[in-house]
Amino acid sequence: MKACIRDAAVATAAVSTAVALAACGSDAGNDSAGGSSPKIGVLLPDATTARWETQDRPLLQQKIKELCPDCTIENANAKNDVAIQQEQVDSMITKGVDAILLVPVDGRSLAAAVRKADQAGIPVISYDRLSEGPISGYASFDGEEVGRLQGRALLKAMGQGAAGRQIVMMNGDPSDPNTALFKEGALSVLNGRVKIGKAYDTLQWRTEAAHTNMTGAISALGVDNIQGVYAANDGLAAGSIAALKANKVSPLPPVTGQDAELGALQRIVGGDQYMTVYKPFAPEAAAGAAMAVAAARNQGLGGIAKDKVETHSGRTVPAVMLTPVAVTVDNIQDTLVKDGVYTIEQICIPRLGAACERAGLT
Repeated sequence: MKACIRDAAVATAAVSTAVALAACGSDAGNDSAGGSSPKIGVLLPDATTARWETQDRPLLQQKIKELCPDCTIENANAKNDVAIQQEQVDSMITKGVDAILLVPVDGRSLAAAVRKADQAGIPVISYDRLSEGPISGYASFDGEEVGRLQGRALLKAMGQGAAGRQIVMMNGDPSDPNTALFKEGALSVLNGRVKIGKAYDTLQWRTEAAHTNMTGAISALGVDNIQGVYAANDGLAAGSIAALKANKVSPLPPVTGQDAELGALQRIVGGDQYMTVYKPFAPEAAAGAAMAVAAARNQGLGGIAKDKVETHSGRTVPAVMLTPVAVTVDNIQDTLVKDGVYTIEQICIPRLGAACERAGLT
């Protein structure tokens, strides 16, 4: 994948411009079904990862309505079940939606459903995760860069003596196409610099599975022999940290994360988690919404998607590829608080009062 946008502020401005351009075309008889109001299906993968329902869905709905006030939005959540999501795609086809914005539970398994939608004349915009099948466009972040940010942060937290020290890798769900990208990016930084004592794939990104896997790693490697934890997202970080604490590991080794969940920020302020990766939700949602609206109106995506991505079939599709941001206790104020994702009051709950003061948040 290539990411032409290398700065979060530039990315936001570029997407905002694209959204404005899409909105400019909204007045000219652009409904796809003989003048009827366009219907857009928004299919999210699960509620396990907090961002989907707390950030992405409301932002997507807001942006779609800004661009297309008369659009109807058909929402669905697959609850981490491929079969349910396949049925939801079928339902969207039956309802006659004009476009589908899809975050696939499993990119490979959804290929047939995407193909069915395409055969029905319904364009599919793949969002955050790259689906297989004949998608029309893609909006996401540079997955390898996410892994590189995590790997660099882990080495920094481990200090000058990182070489030869031992870590545990808590990778994501192998059915998620982003998992391999995160892992590849992380290993490009970590290989040869640290010893990977144990590595796990975590089905459905479940916090409980991370807890179980970390307990097994501690048993196999020893309480004192884990100097760092690569956790691919904040849910896996939470499970890993809980297991480390339950097994009396002290001090806690640095633990990475991703998705900038509120709980992760509180763990970062409190010193339990070292970092997370913030993928600015607003520009991603703006790009996905603009592409879905344009697709529903049978408009081209060239004015919105300036990047290209190659699908698993070798087909090149238009894409918006954004740049993620590493967040530690030192830049929470200048990233998530500044962007209005969370307030100081949300992060600095009473038990973190002293820690927030030390961090300069209060």
